[in-house]
Amino acid sequence: MATRVAILASGGGTNFENLAHRAGDIGIEIAVLVTDSADAFAINRAERLGIPYVVHPRGEHSSKSAHESAIIETLRTYDISYVLLAGYMRVLSAGFIESFERSIINVHPSLLPSFKGRDGIRDAYEYGVKVTGVTVHFVDAGIDTGEIIDQMPVMIEAGDTLEAVAHKIHETEYALYPKAIKKVLKERDDEKSTH
Repeated sequence: MATRVAILASGGGTNFENLAHRAGDIGIEIAVLVTDSADAFAINRAERLGIPYVVHPRGEHSSKSAHESAIIETLRTYDISYVLLAGYMRVLSAGFIESFERSIINVHPSLLPSFKGRDGIRDAYEYGVKVTGVTVHFVDAGIDTGEIIDQMPVMIEAGDTLEAVAHKIHETEYALYPKAIKKVLKERDDEKSTH
């Protein structure tokens, strides 16, 4: 039976759409898209894919904890087993993370622990590294510090523009994220069968 997941996205939703197209192979059912922006293009993708979505704009809540409580309520309503971050541009609180311990997964556009934070692609490019990449990791209370699930390198060739590097990173994300999620689900199932 497919594992019920939610996608949290703030913007375009290309990773969300990629996961939706590969859900059957991964073994997931995307039960809901949750976004913090009514303008997120990910909503258009959800409508086209026939996936339910819920918008929780940060500004409609009195505090970060109230905002996160509303999201947690939505996740519980949809009976979610895993939360997959796909360009979700807010830092989750320790309390939120504890609610879904070892069940929140993020894709980050660098080879962690190098180039953490929201500008991983630009930071690696401007630093001048020859190898960057993509990391899929569990989310913990730090910024991009959670246990690494999988990584894939991306070469920065002489003459590559920032846009060319970003394109390579995104293509690598589309390959790695589904593979890493599948790996997590397999390890979980293997663990269950030995207990």
